[in-house]
Amino acid sequence: MISGSADPRIVRCDWGTNPVLIAYHDTEWGVPLHDDRRLFEFLVLEGAQAGLSWSTILKKRPAYRAAFADFDPARVAAFTEADVARLLADAGIVRNRLKILSAINNARRFLEVQEAFGTFDAYIWRFVDGRPIKNAFRCWSEVPARTPISDAMSKDLRQRGFTFVGSTICYAHMQATGMVNDHFVHCFRYDEVS
Repeated sequence: MISGSADPRIVRCDWGTNPVLIAYHDTEWGVPLHDDRRLFEFLVLEGAQAGLSWSTILKKRPAYRAAFADFDPARVAAFTEADVARLLADAGIVRNRLKILSAINNARRFLEVQEAFGTFDAYIWRFVDGRPIKNAFRCWSEVPARTPISDAMSKDLRQRGFTFVGSTICYAHMQATGMVNDHFVHCFRYDEVS
């Protein structure tokens, strides 16, 4: 547990170890998200995070928004090899060719899912029957890295051609977008996001 704010009575999950993580924890993490553009943003950011810290990705988030057309999936889907070269030269983002190509590919697959389901939101939330799963964890050792639901989501996304969507990434996406509430029960956000 940490407090991290001017008010020491505020108790948070213990992973918010710097101002960027604390702000993210306090305002976004675990909040049910139903906006397709923001869902696409998290899909790209979670894929970029593979092998890196989430803090690193959050610090690069403004540069990602600029580099990836404010996460407009239609614009990203239209990126060309010239855009790939531009992104590989952008020091503000993770300059990994596979991750950049994945973001562009996933934008194209994202549009296909929107066409098939009406919205990406309608597609992705069906994995939890449209309602957040509320866990009751007290420490990180209780929080899984993946679940049968994230396994199923990963499998379905991969069958649809998405990349960088392994089960662990899918579970992190579920946590970030409020499909699952993994705030610790003693965290002030636990009841707020429910």
